Amino acid sequence: MKDIYIKILNKTALDNMERKIPVSSKLLDCRGMACPLPVVETKKAVETGNDKNILVIVDNAAARENVSRFAANAGCRVDVTEKDSCWRLEITVPDSKIKNKEAVDGNKAGAGTTAGNVYFITTNSLGQGSADLGEVLMKSLLVTLTQQEPPAALLFLNTGVYLTVEGSPVLEQLRVLAGKGTEILVCGTCLNYYKLNQRLALGAVSNMLEINTRLTGPHKIITIG
Repeated sequence: MKDIYIKILNKTALDNMERKIPVSSKLLDCRGMACPLPVVETKKAVETGNDKNILVIVDNAAARENVSRFAANAGCRVDVTEKDSCWRLEITVPDSKIKNKEAVDGNKAGAGTTAGNVYFITTNSLGQGSADLGEVLMKSLLVTLTQQEPPAALLFLNTGVYLTVEGSPVLEQLRVLAGKGTEILVCGTCLNYYKLNQRLALGAVSNMLEINTRLTGPHKIITIG
């Protein structure tokens, strides 16, 4: 098992010591960014293999933990310091990731890739419990998809069609995915049932035959709902 280095210093300790940040550090100011953007930005910086030192600044504990865990799992050293309700995460990328760029690119195309997947979305709220929280989580998922290799298709059924109509909180993300070549199919029967035909803002009105063809095709199916 690889060693994981995470050091957390409190504010008093930080105030009593000089912090010397390498001049060559790449700065990622992620304050104010919603989950999962701090991790997404850190992942991009690590995987480019261009910077030995990366300084990430976040303003909430969840982002601190998520970025620290990602960097540690990527084999990086992470030194975390707190000051003025913000955290500075000094990430040291191992030489193997700097020198062997091909290996980094190979990892991007390996485990965890979304390229070629089909997402079968049957709800406008992700998970059980609070509907408001579910909407936030759904948007977070779609934001994440825009930062990765685009899926082959998004299939919207039942209340999932609400995500494709005027006023949807995720239209911006769906437009980004469509621009990257993701096929977006929206169940026509569902639009009729919820009387949303005239409000469709994005995607092609589809039918169960076409949708089933995508579900039984060669792509991996990920069901949301």
